[in-house]
Amino acid sequence: MTSILVRNGLVITSTGIYQIDVRIEDGLIMEIGRGLPASGVEEVIEARGHYVLPGIVDEHVHMREPGLEYKDDFEHGSKAAVKGGVTTVIEHPNTIPPVDTPSRLREKAEILKPKAYVDFALTGVLHDGNTHLFEDILAEGAVGFKVFMGPTTGNIPPPSDSSLYEILSKSAKYNTRIMFHAEDHALVVYFTEKARKLGENPILHRDARPPVTEVYSIAKIATIAKYTGGKPHIVHVSSIDALEAVLNARKLGVDITAETCPHYLVLGEEDYSKYGSLVKVNPPIRGGIHREKLLEAVAKGYFDAIGSDHAPHTPEEKSKSIWEASAGFAGVQTMLPLMLDLAIRGYIPLTNIPKLLSENPAKLFKLWPFKGSILPGASGDLVIVDPNTEFVITPEWLEYKYKISPFIGWRLKGRVKHVVLRGSIVVRDGELTGVKTGVWLKPITK
Repeated sequence: MTSILVRNGLVITSTGIYQIDVRIEDGLIMEIGRGLPASGVEEVIEARGHYVLPGIVDEHVHMREPGLEYKDDFEHGSKAAVKGGVTTVIEHPNTIPPVDTPSRLREKAEILKPKAYVDFALTGVLHDGNTHLFEDILAEGAVGFKVFMGPTTGNIPPPSDSSLYEILSKSAKYNTRIMFHAEDHALVVYFTEKARKLGENPILHRDARPPVTEVYSIAKIATIAKYTGGKPHIVHVSSIDALEAVLNARKLGVDITAETCPHYLVLGEEDYSKYGSLVKVNPPIRGGIHREKLLEAVAKGYFDAIGSDHAPHTPEEKSKSIWEASAGFAGVQTMLPLMLDLAIRGYIPLTNIPKLLSENPAKLFKLWPFKGSILPGASGDLVIVDPNTEFVITPEWLEYKYKISPFIGWRLKGRVKHVVLRGSIVVRDGELTGVKTGVWLKPITK
């Protein structure tokens, strides 16, 4: 394997910013410090004036394989990930078939392995019919589970309250995070029926899933977690009301964590008229005070993680009316650039980038310290960013199967220049090198 010395960069971790060198050998970080010698090193990357981040761990992607490859596939999705600075993805389970048995987890891993430009971990889905397989899916290599409390792609029904109690009890027993799409199914159906009667203005999607659908779902999850010791992780928090529900649960001693996404921090209600169904996502973009307060909460450290909720669809599916269009859009490639832009412009501390996009996701899903850290013995995953360069998101830059994104044309501060994955340079000066080295990651249990 190649040995690499990244020299004179500004290494950014959750604890501070340090001008130090990083030496990688045989795929692992071997040494960090000032003035490391270049003798015996096969390649030296001069990073003076550049940020050096741990490889990004995107804890929330839907790459669509197997069964939904017409929307996108793992080859395109993992190329997009690494070009945007993501070196590890945690793949969600609502594919076709859903990942709800040990054999389906193993089969999915075998499908993804030969297509992987990034390392990947897998989650299983839990519902009323498979809670008895919790232990077996874990033993097969899942890093966690997903539970859908509301309508979603794949039409996986929400669990009963008794199943939810069993899931969170096992979460406590096995020290395993359960990711929740927290929108109450019955309330979503109720509010959607009301909103549809008002017409087809795209902003009505926001009214079809108001904050109460999140809050009610989180309250139920948190109540059961309090009595079981379970470890819920609320993904894609879209409202300040939902975040308050999480924070209130923490005050009661619940071990609850939360994620938000870049689109809730940078898009607003005005974007429904600009982009139409393209920005339809569940939970919806809210803008206004929600965007303002969520961004403030990210800056203050109230969130545990940022995930992309990468969820690509075809142009046809995204161009339909607001009620018929598919919910979700591709985001794995733009997640780090959008967050870097916010940090460089002063909205959030730079040190929150590695904390929320690398370190904490790796810790939550048992990949730490091998992933998400710049420490001796860790995976040689680095992202080198030029903070002084602006770049424009273009269709040509995107690696998705379909080059659609609400962020096309946006000018951002900070450019991902080089990406190193386990000691291999997979992006050089912003361009993919074509090295396909991704592997399946299983949880670290020591």
